[in-house]
Amino acid sequence: MSTAITQSQEWVSPTHLDLPHTDDKPVESSYQPFQAMLLTSCLTPVLDRLYPDSDYFVGADTGIYWRLTKPPERGCRAPDWFYVGNVPRLLDGILRKSYVLWQESVAPPVVVEFVSGDGTEERDATPYDGKFWVYERAIKAPYYAIWYPIEERLEVFELRGTKYRPLPADSNGRFRIPPLEVDFGIWEGEYLGNPGPWLRVWDSSGQLLPTAEETNAREKQRADMEKQRAEAEKQRAEAEKQRANAEKQRANAEKQRADALASKLREFGVDPDRI
Repeated sequence: MSTAITQSQEWVSPTHLDLPHTDDKPVESSYQPFQAMLLTSCLTPVLDRLYPDSDYFVGADTGIYWRLTKPPERGCRAPDWFYVGNVPRLLDGILRKSYVLWQESVAPPVVVEFVSGDGTEERDATPYDGKFWVYERAIKAPYYAIWYPIEERLEVFELRGTKYRPLPADSNGRFRIPPLEVDFGIWEGEYLGNPGPWLRVWDSSGQLLPTAEETNAREKQRADMEKQRAEAEKQRAEAEKQRANAEKQRANAEKQRADALASKLREFGVDPDRI
């Protein structure tokens, strides 16, 4: 039997360490990093619950390599936000520089794009090139969300068979995302000092899921209220102690007055106990 190694056997597919992980281009807007942080912040407790061993990866503007091309970037798309479950966060102890499908064979359940233009790029279905086609036909993400912050509009697509179909919104204008067991929707408010419309998530009972910052602020407020309550209780106890001391002093003074009167009566031969 021949022991010669063929060229195909010698070739090893590139990993996240070998492939480009940046295009050296600035992000499309200052809004997008905040939006990605907000989603991650809200969803981290959800992901921690769904994956108690912490075997999940969240990417924000991180490349997903789906095929080998020259140059490599042509076989890559970088959603503004996505996650993958049941995969380790580290590879050989190293933070992922990108997500390489031919290494993992686990597709992201949800990908999200934040529109900074008119949405043409996010809805581009050109084979092997357009984002919509790549997410639908190559990466095959079960759910694809397109968020138009300027228009305050959200679209969500579900992969049925080999095609994306638009999901209808519920009566609250939100979209159920089964892999995460949450609803995506639009929220108007302030995040890290930035007011505006934001893509956020609600639980199955309709409760808005807080960010880590909101949770910390509420916890601080609760702790401050508890501290104020304890201080008020301390002041009340101190006031009660002072009142008891004053009552004791009054009683002692009254006893002293009574004893002095009784002593005087006895001096005049009067038994105070018979009065």
